Amino acid sequence: MDLAPARGAATIEEVAARAGVSRSTVSRVVNGSTAVSPAALEAVRRAIEELQYVPNRAARSLASRQTRAIALVIPEDTDRFFGDPFFGSIVAGIGEVIGESDYVMNMLIASDDASAKALGYLRGGSVDGAIVASHHTSDTFVDRLADAVPVVYGGRPARVRATDHYVDVDNLRGGRDATQYLLDRGHRRLATIAGPADMPAGIDRLQGFRDALTDAGLTPVAVEDGDFTEAGGADAMRRILASGEAPEAVFVASDLMARGAYTALREHGYEPGRDVAVIGFDDSAVATSLVPALTTVRQPSHDQGRHMAMMLLDVLAGRATANTAILPTEIIERASA
Repeated sequence: MDLAPARGAATIEEVAARAGVSRSTVSRVVNGSTAVSPAALEAVRRAIEELQYVPNRAARSLASRQTRAIALVIPEDTDRFFGDPFFGSIVAGIGEVIGESDYVMNMLIASDDASAKALGYLRGGSVDGAIVASHHTSDTFVDRLADAVPVVYGGRPARVRATDHYVDVDNLRGGRDATQYLLDRGHRRLATIAGPADMPAGIDRLQGFRDALTDAGLTPVAVEDGDFTEAGGADAMRRILASGEAPEAVFVASDLMARGAYTALREHGYEPGRDVAVIGFDDSAVATSLVPALTTVRQPSHDQGRHMAMMLLDVLAGRATANTAILPTEIIERASA
């Protein structure tokens, strides 16, 4: 099959020359990226029209055996995906990088029910690689996906293999720092609302909490799983309060769960920040919407998304890249603790 342009068909290089810009700038315009100046955008569009340039994606894919597409896989149900600001931030970071590349991004929200269908699609040659933004130990289809296409994980995989690539935040340090922050303010009766025990982020934040208490010679008042959801955070706080006297302070392993904890505290006559100190994790928009504003651990979700996308592009291009990147967290002090 002859994949060369038909006689007289313009090439991307000719468009770039006519517009007076680089080839990559033309590529960004063709792929719909907004990372182009208005002047360059107008010049490229004018050149495309004058030369009647038509991108031949099908021919490029056949010639290179590449689809020029990647998949963003979210192994969560739609309620969690659309309800948790973490996902919006990380997807925005990924989208920025992919938008500046020659790739397009397909997003799959792959709950347990959809895992077989998602795996069939991803292993069927429709994408060149995948980014997995969240996963649980029960998501075995993710392991099978990694056997078919290059994968970069958001967060440490549940079962790390020597060939795995992932970008994580320092959840262990973040959990320890949050707990130490409460200890430094004189609190000794501490409880925590943890993330799911089948997610590395939940495991690491809880371990950081336990490590800080152990170093201080203390034991937790209570440890409850809040499932990284608002409703789960509220239910977990209710269980903590039902077990006896309220703790002096609570480390809540996500801002969304902290919002639920606020609700439960007020149901029982306690005012967050005054009667019970509360510190969250994420520094999402939820933190500043609460009253009192939530002291929290900032995780750089947007940067994490960008790092994940850049790592996958390096892998697909055959460029040398580190297998792992761990991003730092920091305490953001507000009024709740």
